[in-house]
Amino acid sequence: MNHILLNTIKGEKMKSITLHKIDEPLAELIKSKAKSEGLSINKVVKKILEESLGVKPRPRGAFRSDFEEFVGIWSDTDVAEFNERAGDLNKIDPEDWQ
Repeated sequence: MNHILLNTIKGEKMKSITLHKIDEPLAELIKSKAKSEGLSINKVVKKILEESLGVKPRPRGAFRSDFEEFVGIWSDTDVAEFNERAGDLNKIDPEDWQ
């Protein structure tokens, strides 16, 4: 069950939400994200909520860092080797279209 509490800070009303029964894998992911971004757990959860609900969308290209471990920068040799091996993919066999 979620609770919404209203706190007054400097005359402004701020909502606090308490989440119960967060499973361990999710809690660990949140802690890990907070540590890697150098933010508090509270700030990370607020950031995730804002981004996922479209309140503060991620800037263009922000997802790039999510995939850095899967991509790299190819050298000229790497590109040449790839193009050589993939060259047959650019050929059209007219018999395939009969």
